[in-house]
Amino acid sequence: MTTDLGLPGLRSGTEGVPTLTEGEAQTGKDFTSDQEVRWCPGCGDYAVLKAVQGFLPDLGLRRENIVFISGIGCSSRFPYYLDTYGMHSIHGRAPAIATGLATAREDLSVWVVTGDGDALSIGGNHLIHALRRNLNMTILLFNNRIYGLTKGQYSPTSEPGKVTKSTPMGSVDQPFNPVSLALGAEGSFVARTIDSDRKHLTSVLSAAADHRGTSLVEIYQNCPIFNDGAFDAIKDRDTKDEAIIPLVHGEPIRFGTDGARGLVRDPQTGGVSIVDVGDGPGEVAAGDLLVHDAHNPDPTTAFAISRLTDGGALHRAPIGIFRQVERPTYDDQARAQVTTSREGATGADAERLAGLIAGSDTWTVV
Repeated sequence: MTTDLGLPGLRSGTEGVPTLTEGEAQTGKDFTSDQEVRWCPGCGDYAVLKAVQGFLPDLGLRRENIVFISGIGCSSRFPYYLDTYGMHSIHGRAPAIATGLATAREDLSVWVVTGDGDALSIGGNHLIHALRRNLNMTILLFNNRIYGLTKGQYSPTSEPGKVTKSTPMGSVDQPFNPVSLALGAEGSFVARTIDSDRKHLTSVLSAAADHRGTSLVEIYQNCPIFNDGAFDAIKDRDTKDEAIIPLVHGEPIRFGTDGARGLVRDPQTGGVSIVDVGDGPGEVAAGDLLVHDAHNPDPTTAFAISRLTDGGALHRAPIGIFRQVERPTYDDQARAQVTTSREGATGADAERLAGLIAGSDTWTVV
């Protein structure tokens, strides 16, 4: 891959994974299994699957060195449909299993496929710790704001007031914002994209795969059976310009018809605000708009931008890469410790090791 990370000295997320030899080539068909794809007609999962199958050849990696791990849910059928290694694991535990695999096998490109219920309900604990530890893996979180496999109960991302089979009078839960959650857990790569935007989805996947550390990509994905039209505002030609706030590193954040709106710092709240762009009364000059910095080590601004997400009447959402920073990874550091112990400790390290072995917390069994 040739994606420019824009971060000097950052190791690629695929470094250490065996690549194809010169002259070898792969296509999307090479990554398509012989299993019948079984999702409901019109499900957004089809579009994501096609995008992933078309994107994986660009990695230039051997199929036997790519593994997809899923939990439970509609999205978790993903490993069956890819001709790579895979595991359909247990509910919510895919990040935990991927943690062990990524730590033990640097020669693998590790992917997790999960849904808003699987990742943020029973799997919430495992998700935040994978992000905190910064394992070298890519997590695709399909968010359709509903439980699809179990037939239409509200999920951790369903909007307040959502009427479902399990909330007949409307949900009273406060929903999770997956991007905000990931940023709060110190995720080093956090992004959001849309199932139906193949170009944007592929570009975000490319950057996520190239990132060394845990990459979390939230994918807005339509469920035509139990939550159809949840993201119509950001997909409809007549409304998407006002609904989507595109994030491009190094560029002023503008949106709306002809870029009529933008983001600025809010001196009162410390967050960000939406303003009208122009030279008239109450408008803000284009030069004063907030410039997106995905590489800022401080996630404060990225978090503030994520809070503009509106799952209610407006359905407005920032889309793109919120954060992409360099941070040591758990698996790289763990492997380094194993290497050091195998080579043998010397000097002060040897003394500390001897003290640990012969310290006061040891005893003899007779």
